[in-house]
Amino acid sequence: MRAVSLERGVAEYAEGSCLVAFGKTRVLCTASVEAGVPGWRKGSGQGWLTAEYAMLPRATKTRTQRERSQIGGRTQEIQRLIGRSVRAMLDDFRFGEVTVRVDCDVLQADGGTRTASITGAAVAVVDAFDTAVRAGLVKASPVRRRVAAVSVGIVDGVPRLDLDYEQDVRAAVDMNVVMTSEGGLVEVQGTGEHGTFSRAELDRLVDLAELGIRDLDARQRAALGVA
Repeated sequence: MRAVSLERGVAEYAEGSCLVAFGKTRVLCTASVEAGVPGWRKGSGQGWLTAEYAMLPRATKTRTQRERSQIGGRTQEIQRLIGRSVRAMLDDFRFGEVTVRVDCDVLQADGGTRTASITGAAVAVVDAFDTAVRAGLVKASPVRRRVAAVSVGIVDGVPRLDLDYEQDVRAAVDMNVVMTSEGGLVEVQGTGEHGTFSRAELDRLVDLAELGIRDLDARQRAALGVA
C-alpha cells in the first residue's frame, strides 16, 4: 500500500466527512443527511443512500473541464460503484424517509480515486448516521459493517497492490476490489488491458486485495475510534 491517511470531520457543516489520501491521491468525502426520499421511495417508510463523484479541474496534471450539463460515462460508473459499496454497509433501509447523500470530490488524482473514495466515504457515512441519531432524525444507525476498496494489477509481470497512475497505465491486468469489514466481497472489477489473465492470477490478485483491505479496515477502525 501507498501511504494512507483518513482524517475525519474536515467539513464542518457536513454530518459526516473524511479527507482520504492514498499516496498522492486525495479525496474529500462528505455525507449529508436530508429529510425526504426520492419519489419512487415515498410512502415506504424507508430511507435511501446515494453517492456522487466529481474530479476538480486541476486534480490532474492538465486541467479537465467541469461536467456541468452532462455527466460523463466514467463519472456515472464510479458514482454508481460508490453508491453500491456504501449501501452494502447497511442491513436494511428501515430508518425512516431520510436520504444520506455522499459526495466524493477528487482534489488530486494519482490512481485509485474510486477506491480511495469508497474507503473515505465509509467513514463519512458512519459519522453521518451517528450525527443523525444524536439529532433525532433517525432512531438508530443502520450501519452494520464498514467497506473499503483497493486496486490491484499485474505490472511488468508482477502482482501489485494499490496502483498509482504510472503503474495503472502500464498494467496488463487492472482490478478494483471492494470488501466489507466482515470479509464479504461487494464488487470485483477486473480487466485484461493487454490480453487475458488466468484463474490463478485472478485468485492471487483477489488475495492480495484482501490483505490491503484488511489494512484499510484497521485504519478505518483507528480513525473512528472503534475496536
